[in-house]
Amino acid sequence: MPTVLITGSNSGLGLEFARQYADRGWRVLATCRRPEAAADLEALAGDIEVRGLDVADFDAIDRLAARLDGTPIDLLVLNAGRTRRPQQIGNMDYDDFAEIFRVNTMAPLKLAEALVDHVAASEHKKIVAISSRLGSITFATADDRTFELRGPYYPYRVTKAGLNMVMRTMAAELAPRGILTAALCPGWVRTRMGGDNATYSTTESVGWMRGIIERLTAQDSGAFFSHEGEKYPF
Repeated sequence: MPTVLITGSNSGLGLEFARQYADRGWRVLATCRRPEAAADLEALAGDIEVRGLDVADFDAIDRLAARLDGTPIDLLVLNAGRTRRPQQIGNMDYDDFAEIFRVNTMAPLKLAEALVDHVAASEHKKIVAISSRLGSITFATADDRTFELRGPYYPYRVTKAGLNMVMRTMAAELAPRGILTAALCPGWVRTRMGGDNATYSTTESVGWMRGIIERLTAQDSGAFFSHEGEKYPF
């Protein structure tokens, strides 16, 4: 039975990843900051273990890795992320920016570092991160649709661009160990962040991303994918 570890599993995309992998017979290690408040996660059927984890607490990440010593992790889904109000020149909050950077960019790298031996010991050997089209430097132009929808949105754009670089660089470093990586844009999804007017359901988005993960090869490792499987420019 393959094992997947998912961060930010209490709602939205993380919850749906847990649901879909459990439905397909995977062992699911589902992490979230407040397991006691994750009723929807606890209600899922299948082989699911819910564990508390605040990804901003790097000591907690090390403790989790130690508790999982000897457990192969076939797939690490770095889903937990954070965003706040949009920021632009004139109303920047740099303390908030630093907090978002820690969660969106540093924490995925820390998790991958702490769990790399677990992934290397598995059969599938894959690490994926949930990114965003907003993290594409190529698309950060005034005439792009993401700019029309979100504006400058500096902390989120910058931290997701950093996350893309993490995944790209990790692909090169971990290739000798047979580990594959990818950054995935889920599309505009009806979650707390995406809002009720978004285009896609979590079921649709996660289903598409699962397909990309399953088809991921060494030739594609480190790529940045849209929810449709198109390779986005960095």
